[in-house]
Amino acid sequence: MTDITTRPAEGRAARAPAAAAGGSGLHLFVTRLHFYIGLFVGPFVLVAAVTGTLFVLTPQLEERLYAEQLRSPAVGEARPLAEQARAARAYIGEESRLFAVRPAQAPGWTTRVMYSEPGLGGSESRAVFVDPVTLEIRGDLIVYGTSGTLPFRTTIDYLHRNLLLGEFGRAYSELAASWLWIAALGGLLLWYWRRAPGRRPRARFGKAARTRRLHTLLGLWILAGVLFFSATGLTWSQWAGGRIDALRAEFGWVTPSVTLALDRRAAPAEGGAHAHHADHGGDHGADHGAAAPPADAIEVGDAAAEHLDAILAVTRQAGLQATLLEIRPPRAPTQAWLVREVDRRWPTQVDTIAIDPRNLTVTSHAHFESFPLVAKLIRWGIDAHMGILFGLANQLLVAALGIALVVTILYGYRIWWQRRPAPGAPPRSLVQAWLRLSLPAKGGVALLALALGWALPLMGLSLLLFLAVDLLRWQLAKTG
Repeated sequence: MTDITTRPAEGRAARAPAAAAGGSGLHLFVTRLHFYIGLFVGPFVLVAAVTGTLFVLTPQLEERLYAEQLRSPAVGEARPLAEQARAARAYIGEESRLFAVRPAQAPGWTTRVMYSEPGLGGSESRAVFVDPVTLEIRGDLIVYGTSGTLPFRTTIDYLHRNLLLGEFGRAYSELAASWLWIAALGGLLLWYWRRAPGRRPRARFGKAARTRRLHTLLGLWILAGVLFFSATGLTWSQWAGGRIDALRAEFGWVTPSVTLALDRRAAPAEGGAHAHHADHGGDHGADHGAAAPPADAIEVGDAAAEHLDAILAVTRQAGLQATLLEIRPPRAPTQAWLVREVDRRWPTQVDTIAIDPRNLTVTSHAHFESFPLVAKLIRWGIDAHMGILFGLANQLLVAALGIALVVTILYGYRIWWQRRPAPGAPPRSLVQAWLRLSLPAKGGVALLALALGWALPLMGLSLLLFLAVDLLRWQLAKTG
C-alpha cells in the first residue's frame, strides 16, 4: 500500500520510468489503485483477518469451555432417541418447536435436541444437551449453523461475518473479499515491475526500504492463500454471492438437494425400498423400536419424534455412516423426514436423504460423490476457509496465513507513514494516472471496471467512492 506521492528525497526515484510496465501511466495507475485499496479497504480486511484467525484457532478452546454440555461421564447403553427427545421436551416446555436432533457422535458425548424459537437469528437454534445414558440435561445453549457452533465462537463468527451489525454489516466482509484479490495482484505487478530490466533500483537500506521489503516478501508468500480467501469468501457473500449463484445455475453447477414433498397417494411398501441393505446395517436391521405410522397420518413435531430410532435405522441402512448426523422431523403433513451428514472433515461426509415416514423408504437423496465438480470444489473451499477440512493442519495453515496477512497490512500502513507526502505537496490522483494511459488502455480499464462493478456490486460502489474522493482532492489542490 504505497502512495505514489512521496517526500522530495524519494520523489525522484518514484518518478523513474517503469520500462517494463508498459509506460509510467500504467505503473502510476496500479500504484495509486493499490494505495487506495489499502487506505479505504485495508481496515476492513484487517478486521476480517483478525476475526477469521481467531475463529479457526478456537475449536479446541470451545470444547473446553463447553465440556460440561458436550461431554458426559456416564457409562452404559444409550437410551432410544425418542426417550432423549422426550427428556429434552420435559425440560424446555411446550413453547418451542422441535427442529432437529443430532445423536451423540460417540460414547461419552451428549445428544443435541434442537428447537426453533421466535427471536433467534438465521441459522440459529436452541439446543438442549441430553446425556444419552441417563437422560440428564447437561446444558441449554444457542447454536449456530451446520457446524453447530456454540456461543463463544458464534460471537467471533458474527464479528468476522458482519461486525455484529446483522445483514447490514455483511457489507464489510464482502467489501474486503471483493478488493482483496485486486490488491494482491496489484502488489504482484508492482513487485515484478521493480525487478524489471532497466528499472532504476531503489535504495536497499534504511527503515523505509526494509519495511517495503518485508511487506513485499510477506505478500508474495501468502499470495495464493489471499486469492483463495477472497474467492471462497465471495461465494457466500450477500450480493456477489448472488451473482455467483446465478452463474452456477446457468452452467448447471448447483449443489444437489433433496425433495421433501411427498406423494400423498403413495401406499406403504413392505419392508421399505432399502430393505435389501439390511445385511449392511448390523443390528439396525432388527426391530427399530417404533413402527412406521400409517399412510395419510404423517406426524410432525414431537409426535414425529417418537419414530426417531426407526428413521436412524433406515438412515444407516441407506449408507449414511458419518458419526455426525442431523435428523429433522417433518414440518408439515405433506413432508418427509430429512437426514443429513454434517461431517465436513476429509473425507467429506455431507450426504442427505429424505425418508417417507409412512413406509420408511428413501424418497430422495443427494450424495456428495455425485455432486458436480464445481459444487464439490466450493464445498471443499468453504470448509478449508473455515479451517475444518483437514483438521488441525488446516487450522494452523489458515491461522498462519491470517496472521501473515495482518502483518502485511500493518507494514503497508507503515510504508505509507514513512513515505507520506510532504506538507503542501500536490496530490497525485487515480484519475490523473488513468488519463496518462494510452487510449486502448483507458478503454480496457473502463470496461474491466464496469464488468467487475456488475459482478461485484460493492466493488463498483466503492470504486465510485474512490473516484469521488480522488476528484475532490484534485479540485481542492487546483483551487488551493
